[in-house]
Amino acid sequence: MEALLLGAGLLLGAYVLVYYNLVKAPPCGGIASLRGRTAVVTGANSGIGKMTALELARRGARVVLACRSRERGEAAAFDLRQESGNNEVIFMALDLASLASVRAFATAFLSSEPRLDILIHNAGISSCGRTHEPFNLLLRVNHIGPFLLTHLLLPRLKTCAPSRVVVVSSAAHRRGHLDFTRLDRPVVGWQQELRAYADSKLANVLFARELATQLEGTGVTCYAAHPGPVNSELFLRHVPGWLSPLLRPLAWLVLRTPRGGAQTPLYCALQEGIEPLSGRYFANCHVEEVPPAARDDRAAHRLWEASKRLAGLGPGQDAGPDEDPQPEDPGTPSSRSSPLSEEPTVSEPHPIPHNSPDLSKVTHRIQVKTEPEP
Repeated sequence: MEALLLGAGLLLGAYVLVYYNLVKAPPCGGIASLRGRTAVVTGANSGIGKMTALELARRGARVVLACRSRERGEAAAFDLRQESGNNEVIFMALDLASLASVRAFATAFLSSEPRLDILIHNAGISSCGRTHEPFNLLLRVNHIGPFLLTHLLLPRLKTCAPSRVVVVSSAAHRRGHLDFTRLDRPVVGWQQELRAYADSKLANVLFARELATQLEGTGVTCYAAHPGPVNSELFLRHVPGWLSPLLRPLAWLVLRTPRGGAQTPLYCALQEGIEPLSGRYFANCHVEEVPPAARDDRAAHRLWEASKRLAGLGPGQDAGPDEDPQPEDPGTPSSRSSPLSEEPTVSEPHPIPHNSPDLSKVTHRIQVKTEPEP
């Protein structure tokens, strides 16, 4: 009996050490009041995105939930208004698998919202599910859609500078390898899905790096954020039904809650003084070094040019939301789209615009260590 108790105590102690050192996320600090500022969070109807939007709303921001499902997006907006006490939480339709939907969202947003201070690319998929698209669906949703959306909203971000873009990535980027000869080829089978997911997360890190270079001196900064191992819908969505009851208790023990997963994206969006670290990769609320493939500036620029082509932005062209270039894939609604995704709607009318405080007055500069060459 004593040996059994000793073993149980050791197991409990080991779990506590693992939980507090690897699982539990450090809380986000940063700017306390966001009153008068506007944030867009994609995929904010559940999980990390919903918890991110909740914290922004609690700090007084006007928050736009950019989600594919109107029903779930409207329900999430209602929940967040109730829980935060902030009535300026609204839903707008966005399907990142459809370039036409991305453009329609940008047009609707720019025509109804005078400000954009924080853009958080949280939405993502880890599997193609049962859909069969003539393009790489994982790259489209996780990278190309956010890339296009950023381009279309950049003028508003620059007008409201200092402003920030946060791209939610993953430690899976370390397994990624971009083959530029087959970037947009359809993904078939679970092995290709695992590879394509890692590649799309590497694309997120390289995108943030190149975006920082492109935006230097504009007052718009950007960051790639790893939320950590999170017990979210993304983790269990594609698990076989018979395996789910076995994994759920394990996930509850060893994975972060969505609230914990939201801390690093929130840190990148709100923390004062990290402007010199624009373009870097963050995990557990601090900057983290990445492998050579994720800090290859030539690959980042090559991905930028390839992404412009796949997003329908010609070489050297940054098309506005009301321009209509013809991409290789015209961006018609995918089979994942809701039938109304081409006409984004706002869940409530826009209030009188607020005067926004100047973020630059509350920030301070910090020293940056020189990054090793790849």
